[in-house]
Amino acid sequence: MHAPSLQDTTAREGICYGCGGSNPHGLHIKSRWDADGTHLVAEHLPEAKYSGWPDLVYGGLIAMLVDCHSNWTAMAYHYRAEQREPGSLPRIDCVTGKLGITFIKPTPLGVTLTLRARAEGDVGRKTRVICEVYADNVLTAVGDSIFVRVDTGQLAAAAHGREG
Repeated sequence: MHAPSLQDTTAREGICYGCGGSNPHGLHIKSRWDADGTHLVAEHLPEAKYSGWPDLVYGGLIAMLVDCHSNWTAMAYHYRAEQREPGSLPRIDCVTGKLGITFIKPTPLGVTLTLRARAEGDVGRKTRVICEVYADNVLTAVGDSIFVRVDTGQLAAAAHGREG
């Protein structure tokens, strides 16, 4: 049996399209620590509606999977750095500062994708995450991204011009 996902232990009310458990139309990605204790892993089987070319996964979906899973990886590393359990208060939240994707090979539809991510370097306000995407154990894409720790209430207020 799989350990509970970070999404389930930390943000059951999440509404993100990719990883939010409360989004009825979302993908409900689940990120968990791997047995190696270094990587977070997630799996996703893309539906045919996410094709870019015949029998190939749309690159935008791959980018979204990398974005969501990498963000959860950054947050998991923050909890670990503070020696706290995911879900403990105050909650740790991060947002994407920079999303980088390198497509290595075409990603086939009809295959479960495995994402393996880890923090690279120091965990700080800005954290670099490397995320590999595999289709049947074949590396098809690599994300190299930066995630920024934030107060989501302040972030939303600033986005809507309510700061200050």
